[in-house]
Amino acid sequence: MNVNGLTMHIAEQGAGPLVLLLHGFPESWYSWRHQFQPLADAGFHVVAPDQRGYAGTDKPEAIDQYTLLHLVGDVIGLIHALGEREAVVVGHDWGAPVAWNTALLRPDIIRGVAGLSVPPSRRTPARPLDLLAQRFGKGFYQIYFQEPGVADAELGRDIKDTFRRFLVAASGDGTVTPSAAENAGFLDSMPRPETLPSWLTEADIDAFAEQYQRDGFTGGLNWYRNIDRNWELTAAWENARITPPALYFTGTRDAVRGFGAPDFIEKLPELLPNLRGVVDLEGCGHWTQQERPDEVNAALVEFLKGL
Repeated sequence: MNVNGLTMHIAEQGAGPLVLLLHGFPESWYSWRHQFQPLADAGFHVVAPDQRGYAGTDKPEAIDQYTLLHLVGDVIGLIHALGEREAVVVGHDWGAPVAWNTALLRPDIIRGVAGLSVPPSRRTPARPLDLLAQRFGKGFYQIYFQEPGVADAELGRDIKDTFRRFLVAASGDGTVTPSAAENAGFLDSMPRPETLPSWLTEADIDAFAEQYQRDGFTGGLNWYRNIDRNWELTAAWENARITPPALYFTGTRDAVRGFGAPDFIEKLPELLPNLRGVVDLEGCGHWTQQERPDEVNAALVEFLKGL
């Protein structure tokens, strides 16, 4: 499918109102494999793209082609390419900021928004990477990912091993330290699991690895390399609120919870005045919709039918 000059791969199922499912890093449309049938059965047209730089979608070479404005533009372009005027957007991990910002910038098109793991956030008072380095150290993964070629090579060295370590370590079954120690890599703090947790199979590992075999991780890493640029580009929306109906999912064992203020859930209505609910999943780690598909699907269907 042609979207904003990119050839974009999508997976889709069902008929009815459009629901876009936006994946995170290091994933693809496949991270939503458990959502297609339940949402389609509930009467929705479910579409999960490989986003810009990922898997079956084009991967521009220039780093500055991966800003939030490009990514939001891709979502709006996809909605129009599908012949629709409006949609609900649901995003996980990096897909969540894309979903939140699409709802922020185009409330005329987005009739509902849900975010998994990553909540909406206020604009920081200084460049985000400087603040992250001060708070978490220069080995913090978002800083480690900045140098072109470094994380790309480490993650691409043994792609199956990368997914095996990363998916388990950042889940509710693991203990992830999202930093690279001095003279060490991002994966060095993640043990190689002898067995996989019940929510993850060898076939899942194979599916992700196959999608990354040709082009590696650079496209997705380039999203991180625009963090400061996004801060510059979105200055006009400081303190703006996201007005469409919203739903937020989090897991009690998701490392992302440690990135924000302890009371970030209580403060969500300040940014989401039409917040319909918060789904707090006990024991769930970072891979929300893969680890806890039944609870996620039930809450999403209820939210979608209530719009």
